[in-house]
Amino acid sequence: MIALTLGEIVEAVSGRLHVPGATSGGSAGEPAEATAGDAAYGIVVDGPVVTDSREAGPGSLYIARIGEHADGHAYAAAARASGAVAVLGSRPVPELPCIVVQDVQTAFGRLARAVLEQADAITVIGITGSSGKTSTKDLLGQVLAAAGETVAPVGSYNGEIGVPLTVCRITPTTRFLVVELGARGLGHIAYLTQIAPPRIGVVLNVGTAHVGEFGSRENIARAKGELVEALPAEGVAVLNLATDFVPEMADRTRARVVGVSETEHVTGQRQPQVFARGTVLDGAGRPSFELVTPHGSAPVRLRLHGRHQVGNALAVAAAAIECGLTVRQIARELSAATLVSRWRMEVTDRPDGVRIINDAYNANPDSMSSALHALATMATDAHGQHRRTWAVLGQMLELGDDADAAHLGVGAEAVHLGTDVVVAVGDAAGQIAAGARSAAGSQSADGHVLDPEVQTVPDVDAAYALLAENLRPGDVVLIKSSNATGLRWLGDRVAGSGTGRQDVS
Repeated sequence: MIALTLGEIVEAVSGRLHVPGATSGGSAGEPAEATAGDAAYGIVVDGPVVTDSREAGPGSLYIARIGEHADGHAYAAAARASGAVAVLGSRPVPELPCIVVQDVQTAFGRLARAVLEQADAITVIGITGSSGKTSTKDLLGQVLAAAGETVAPVGSYNGEIGVPLTVCRITPTTRFLVVELGARGLGHIAYLTQIAPPRIGVVLNVGTAHVGEFGSRENIARAKGELVEALPAEGVAVLNLATDFVPEMADRTRARVVGVSETEHVTGQRQPQVFARGTVLDGAGRPSFELVTPHGSAPVRLRLHGRHQVGNALAVAAAAIECGLTVRQIARELSAATLVSRWRMEVTDRPDGVRIINDAYNANPDSMSSALHALATMATDAHGQHRRTWAVLGQMLELGDDADAAHLGVGAEAVHLGTDVVVAVGDAAGQIAAGARSAAGSQSADGHVLDPEVQTVPDVDAAYALLAENLRPGDVVLIKSSNATGLRWLGDRVAGSGTGRQDVS
């Protein structure tokens, strides 16, 4: 973090500093509020800011939160043992100087904003969308790192705690800050942009993720558009013009708009300035295309899997151009970029010839469709031979009244794309199996009757037993569900069931 004294942090968060072992205002040995001029105000925080005491290091500030299952204040001693010099919390602790505030989450956001204001020459890029945010910020972080020191979120740090944690990682020499912005309601993204005001905003799509909480896709679009509304007049809005609701966001921003699309032409008056030409997928579902921009073009061969990564890469290219990178630089770095965050189209080829696609960090109808299409592209090997495909699918959460229809649709789509075996894991995923069975007997585009094997299993252990007994060399297995169902652990388990594992790169 950019170094700040406790006095500066107290001012930034409107807190009160309590010092252990003081006598003023309390008995000896008990924490008491520090008086003006106390030496504790000069203590410097220059290490990592953490919410997990185990991640503290020399010079750290430990954020003590009270959660559903634990009170962070109880871990102040552990943070001190790891090198933390102070705590930000809602009550004093006896182990360390503590900046006491009424609302730790709000104070943490104010601290992050104060840290960012210490950086004179930093460009903040915000990314949002119903799907693809994490993959896109991982790509952008790798591309921008070629031009200067870049900070991007770890995993899916995209909320009221994750964004401040990311911001507090910047240093005096950080040139680019990438923030991923998630939302579970209206006003959430607007709040996050106050913590990290972006100059460049990227909106990937408006899907049905969390529609049960928002009530409609229109409300999701309102929420995602809060990002472009926060951009300054001299800023840039990167909009995916090939998706519903996103093109209209051009009317909600003062910033200059740059449109991207996987195709050269889209329906509507606004046409993309950055697009892909000649996209093809290899046998592992990795896209290659010509990146076309107003500043020139260059070939890109992604190491990531799935055609949907093309749209992510184009958004990255548009943002990187605005950050000063050349098209040739961008194409080179996109082609070199690798998977960073786990359980997102994580492809493993086992030594026994089985391929596992572990994409079970999260799921909604749009990301399910993208993953199933990726599975279909891997159904043919390098010699033109068919590989048996499995779709092992679990529940999609937070879909509200649309849940049954969405799960039925996913099952039917799996069959229409030619999946050989559909496995629904858990009772809540039963509608996936029902959708698959309803689609059985229909004809494929080439006239073949679709006759998949459809199975239901009660839990992850049963799914593992089924796969362990029935997988054979050459099979391709997609494992996908919402995070809480735990199918990502099934993916890890199955991927490690051969005699070792090899990640496809």
